[in-house]
Amino acid sequence: MSHYTKQDILRMVEEEDVEFIRLQFTDIFGTLKNVAVTTSQLNKVLDNKCMFDGSSVEGFARIEESDMFLYPDLDTFEIFPWRPQQGKVARFICDVYRPDGTPFEGDPRYILKKVIKEAKDMGYTFHVGPECEFFLFNMTEDGNVSTYTEEKGGYFDIGPVDNGENARREMVLMLEELGFEVEASHHEVAPAQHEIDFKYADGLKTADNIMTFKMAVRTIARRHGMHATFMPKPKTGINGSGMHINMSLEKDGKNIFSNEEDSLGLSQEAYHFIAGLLKHIDGMVAITNPLVNSYKRLVPGFEAPVYVAWSAGNRSPLIRIPATSGEGIRVELRCPDPSANPYLALAVCLAAGLDGIKNKLTPPDSVNKNIFTMTEDEKRELGIRRLPSSLSDALDAYEQDEYIKGVVGEHISKAYISAKRDEWNQYCAQVTDWEIDHYLNRI
Repeated sequence: MSHYTKQDILRMVEEEDVEFIRLQFTDIFGTLKNVAVTTSQLNKVLDNKCMFDGSSVEGFARIEESDMFLYPDLDTFEIFPWRPQQGKVARFICDVYRPDGTPFEGDPRYILKKVIKEAKDMGYTFHVGPECEFFLFNMTEDGNVSTYTEEKGGYFDIGPVDNGENARREMVLMLEELGFEVEASHHEVAPAQHEIDFKYADGLKTADNIMTFKMAVRTIARRHGMHATFMPKPKTGINGSGMHINMSLEKDGKNIFSNEEDSLGLSQEAYHFIAGLLKHIDGMVAITNPLVNSYKRLVPGFEAPVYVAWSAGNRSPLIRIPATSGEGIRVELRCPDPSANPYLALAVCLAAGLDGIKNKLTPPDSVNKNIFTMTEDEKRELGIRRLPSSLSDALDAYEQDEYIKGVVGEHISKAYISAKRDEWNQYCAQVTDWEIDHYLNRI
């Protein structure tokens, strides 16, 4: 990561002919927001004097305490490569502060930074590599979004079967211009489904990258007449989109999850970290899988994890240890989906793992059999339980996990639970096409 000074920013803005600057931040639901200014306001921005109305952002602040300030993280300065080359547009990712100069406890980026500091105080650097999946659907003739696609592509297919190949290639090139190191891109299992993987980074950088990634993918998709969606399960009967999170901890320049003398190549810290994730996962999924629709993906038969277990090779459990060794050892959590707020998702993942390390928790034995083929008696005998199967169940579990709620904080938790309960209640009040098809003619 670059380390820019104010003088560096002023010089680059002038040399690159930047005219507009977007001050970006993320609300509690993972939606990217921004305040746009011209470069005439740059000194004000760099002096942390850009104010906005926090009461207009859902879950942020009440009208009585609405004044908020955006503090740009100078190291996140980027020029958008898809915007005009004269009068360019750049951005900063910002932290949200109160007028008294204290960080705003409703800022998801602040929540992640707090947990990262806790890890740093323990001597750890948190490294994360996400695997982001998404769908590319056709736009309608009048410019609206749809779930229509004429392609029939599958895993690793290429053009002309893969209709999104050209769009995905441009996405990769644009991401590289933004400083990403893209490791791979390919067509996924379902028709119109894609994946782009970029190199791991520290936790905060990765969360920032996920937000930038989603913005870039949506922008480039529109240039190709397509709509990119990170909705977990947009169509019945096909695989949904996940965002597997690969995690490791570094200490004194070494991956502390690695122990080549262990039969699985894992250190005691890695086992403790896994145990922490397993302990808290029920309370975490309301954050890592935040939509009513998220739980349409977490069902048997479509490769998504449903059961709480871990394995060093088997892909059916919740947590997998990929087949690497030494410095490449990592813990892969497979339930998160790309609709999650990455700051909050990574915060609860790290916090759960640290809880396991601090309390020296021990995970159950690795499950090396396909859980989807097990009988209920076999799963019960091994102590394998199912993840919460609905947003309502996930919210119940979240409210019962005081540790995870404490990580997210009272301010966000209260607003988040209220909004998500309302989302669930609205969903339950709907009459769906499935109900009409199954009941109207029979009852």
